[in-house]
Amino acid sequence: MNKEVLEAKKQHVEEIKAKISSAKGLVIVDYMGLTVAQDTAFRKELRENGVDYAVLKNRLVKIAFNELGYTQFDEALNGPTAVAFSSTDAVAPAKFVIKNIKALNKMKTKCGMVEGQYLDENGVKQVADIPSRDILLARLVGSIQSPISRLAICLNAIAEKKSEQA
Repeated sequence: MNKEVLEAKKQHVEEIKAKISSAKGLVIVDYMGLTVAQDTAFRKELRENGVDYAVLKNRLVKIAFNELGYTQFDEALNGPTAVAFSSTDAVAPAKFVIKNIKALNKMKTKCGMVEGQYLDENGVKQVADIPSRDILLARLVGSIQSPISRLAICLNAIAEKKSEQA
């Protein structure tokens, strides 16, 4: 093999390793069955939501995962493979991949990873069902505010009752 080609492949493996290492979440997808228009719309939606998506060579991805100590992905790295990465949101790749699989009735999730933990296909589906960070924060604020609001209403009612008696 040409030395330049070998160096280029090593560099590509290093780039893939960097993406895997910095990813909070990633999903490996079998992208077969998409038309060019569907693929373009899918990539656009992922990009708009901070998810990188790339079709990668299985062998290079396998080497990158193995060099990082992940061997669980070996079985998934056959056939057509694309990877959706997000370095900012752990659930975004799963959420948007699963949403598009349901909408298009094409593609297939192979496996994924969230915060360094391997997920099989079912695990990716479960992660996709997790509400977004904003929704979870809103629920938390609501659950914190609810008892305080009820206390304020009770105290106000007591104060009004005392003022009526006076």
